[in-house]
Amino acid sequence: MLKFELVAVDGKTSARAGLIYTDHGIIETPVFMPVGTQATVKAVEQRELIEIGAQIILGNAYHLYLRPGIEVIRKAGGLHKFMNWERAILTDSGGFQIFSLAQFRKITKEGVRFQSHIDGSYHFFTPESVIEIQRVLGSDIMMCLDECTPYPCDFEYAFKSNQLTIEWAKRAKEKFEKTEPLYGHSQFLFGIVQGSVYPEIRAKSAEELIKLDFDGYAIGGLAVGEPVDVMYQITEFTASLLPVNKPRYLMGVGTPENIIESISRGIDMFDCVIPTRNGRNATLYTRNGKFSIKNAVYKDDFSPVDPECDCYTCKNFTRAYLRHLFNADEILALQLASIHNLAFYFWLVQEARRHIISGDFAEWKNHFLVRSQNKTNSKTD
Repeated sequence: MLKFELVAVDGKTSARAGLIYTDHGIIETPVFMPVGTQATVKAVEQRELIEIGAQIILGNAYHLYLRPGIEVIRKAGGLHKFMNWERAILTDSGGFQIFSLAQFRKITKEGVRFQSHIDGSYHFFTPESVIEIQRVLGSDIMMCLDECTPYPCDFEYAFKSNQLTIEWAKRAKEKFEKTEPLYGHSQFLFGIVQGSVYPEIRAKSAEELIKLDFDGYAIGGLAVGEPVDVMYQITEFTASLLPVNKPRYLMGVGTPENIIESISRGIDMFDCVIPTRNGRNATLYTRNGKFSIKNAVYKDDFSPVDPECDCYTCKNFTRAYLRHLFNADEILALQLASIHNLAFYFWLVQEARRHIISGDFAEWKNHFLVRSQNKTNSKTD
């Protein structure tokens, strides 16, 4: 079983600080995992990820299965060697990607038949085949195949979908227990709690998955269009049902505010494309909020993106220079912006952890949220 050590719990919230032990390193939680869907975090080199403090990255079984193909990765000796990454990797099963291809897939009790978004070819994923794919990838943490329900969806659809996810989880766990890692390091399996915005379905999902005794538990099916207050309510409710002694992972969330609010509700692990995607589109995050570096006000602003940040971008370049790079369509703009945004996200979760351990997380959280919405200081949009 995956070893998870709970280091501290905030006295005024449900915020937790912990340690996850993998063969590719100890992960301090709360943790943010950069999205490296296709064995790369867009616009950021592996060396830079290490320099700014990435402990674990996320890859995607669906995308890697289609391209370059799992046989290529098998011949390379697994995903770690293929992409030259010596720290931990979590792989998503591809359930969300298949969900997003609604017009190109058919879900049955056996699995999912879908068309490739690359060339239109047909493929079939089952709970068992997704485990086999992730064994070949060699990720430290594997995810079960699940169905991510859309928002909105009615109670009946969410109920039936969750029943399917539970059955798939049982099959995935059985396959996981009958197979072995291929590359000499341990692999662990997380179950995914579904149920849309219906607490009673979420409760049933958590109950059944806990019986299967997974190494950790993810909360899926949120941040798909529901109001943010509903997302927080369902996150808090679901997290309260999950084992205290195992990691809790909120999939695909989110903004800095989303992450801090979710940490306060007991979540340990996060991933999201927001910092890198927004960085590539010239939106930068700071202690004083976010802003678009393309705005004319930064034309002759020779201060760092964030004076309090010590990342490579902020230590070496100015807002005026980054604005110039974006306006000139230079590739370096995407790299420097992504480095900074990821460094900010890593700072955010590490700072949250520090305050959880010191016992003043609630006060820090309130201060951060007020400051991050102060648009005057950051010259935000």
